[in-house]
Amino acid sequence: MSTLIVVIVIVAVVVLMGLIFVGMYNGLVRSRNRVKEAWSGIDVQLRRRASLVPNLVETVKGYAAHERETFEEVTKARGALEQAGTPGDAAAANNMLTGALRHLFAVAENYPQLQAAENFRQLQAELSDIEEKIAFARQFYNTNVLDYNNRIATVPTVFMAGMFGFGPEQFFEADEEGRAEVPVDFTGAARE
Repeated sequence: MSTLIVVIVIVAVVVLMGLIFVGMYNGLVRSRNRVKEAWSGIDVQLRRRASLVPNLVETVKGYAAHERETFEEVTKARGALEQAGTPGDAAAANNMLTGALRHLFAVAENYPQLQAAENFRQLQAELSDIEEKIAFARQFYNTNVLDYNNRIATVPTVFMAGMFGFGPEQFFEADEEGRAEVPVDFTGAARE
C-alpha cells in the first residue's frame, strides 16, 4: 500500500511539473505573440504615415518647386521606413523621416499660399492624427516588450526561455531629434 502511495505521489508531482512547464511555455508564447501583434500596430501607422508623404511632398512642390534637396531627403527617409524590417530599423527610419518632415514644414512656412491651401491643411490634420496613433502604438508595443522581456529574464521562465530560444525584443525608441514634436501647425497665427 505504501508503495502505491509513493507511486501516486511521484505521478502527481510529475503531472504537476508538466502542467507548470506547459503553462510557462504557453505564457512565453502568448507574451511573444502580443509583442508581434503590438508591432503590427506600429507598422500599420508607420505605413499610413509613409503613404501620406508623397501627397504632402507633391502639395509642397506645387508652391516650392526649387526645394529639391528637401524633397529628396523626405523621399529617401520614406523609402528607408518602407524597407525597415526590425523595430530598431523602423525606429531609425522613423526618426529620419521625422527630421525630413521637420525640414519640409520649415520650407512650407515660407509660403503663405501653401498654408492656406485646403489640401495642405487636410494633409497636416491627417499627419497630426497619425503622429498621435504612432505614439499610442509605440507605447502599447513597448509595454508588451517590457512584459515579455521581464518574463524571459526572471526565474523560473528564464531557464525555459533559454532552452526554447526565446530572446529579448527591442524597444521602439526615438532618438533625441525624434523625441521632439513634429511641427504641424500651419495656421500662420504663431508668426503674426
